[in-house]
Amino acid sequence: MISYDRLIRGTRDVDYYATFDNFGVGAMMADSVVKSLDLNNRKTPANAEIFAGSADDNNAHVVYDGMLSVIKPYMDNGKLVVRSKQLAFDKVATFRWDGATAQARMDNLLSAYYGNAHVDAVLSPYDGISVGIISSLKGVGYGTAQQPMPVITGQDAEIPSVKAIIRGDQKTTVFKDTRELAKATVEMADAVLNKKTVPVNDTKTYNNGVKVVPTYLLKPVLVDSGNWKTTLVASGYYKEAQLK
Repeated sequence: MISYDRLIRGTRDVDYYATFDNFGVGAMMADSVVKSLDLNNRKTPANAEIFAGSADDNNAHVVYDGMLSVIKPYMDNGKLVVRSKQLAFDKVATFRWDGATAQARMDNLLSAYYGNAHVDAVLSPYDGISVGIISSLKGVGYGTAQQPMPVITGQDAEIPSVKAIIRGDQKTTVFKDTRELAKATVEMADAVLNKKTVPVNDTKTYNNGVKVVPTYLLKPVLVDSGNWKTTLVASGYYKEAQLK
């Protein structure tokens, strides 16, 4: 049995796992915030809020851990401030990765903690959540010269969010080429059927609660305003007309 994209938990009957490096996805998002806000050289603290995916999705926890691995040192040294103090996964999780749920939470955060302060970054783990966050921010006047949009991350390179990147509302998304994931999984299955060595590159990380499952990790790609065309259009994933 090969677990595809999501790790099947609680059983010994999973032999292999094919997925993207989801810890790396989270780290990549957070690193884009660090670089965009120039946190290593910044003289004044930046304000940020954190969102996570759905608590019932194993990948959401891994992405969240990747985010925290990068930004926690900046929170510890005071360069990045989460004004709401909502940091624990259960506080920042977004049930079913739902954009409307994220929008409602962002509305509450802005009302409660940012009356006289500017939010400089929102770490969003998924493009659909980012759409809700952007709607909330625009509802209170963000997206103008006087009140610019914060750095907003995302994942999956969905068309609405690529358009948001092009127009400047969202800073980055993480592209996971599902064509490559399907290809890698077929190659693993072919190796099993032909009694060849199954290609894996991680034999330590992915514990499903019963066993560590040998895993093949693919590398995600960070997409921004500078590389969306070469990454998404030139590769044939989208036609440029879809992103206009």
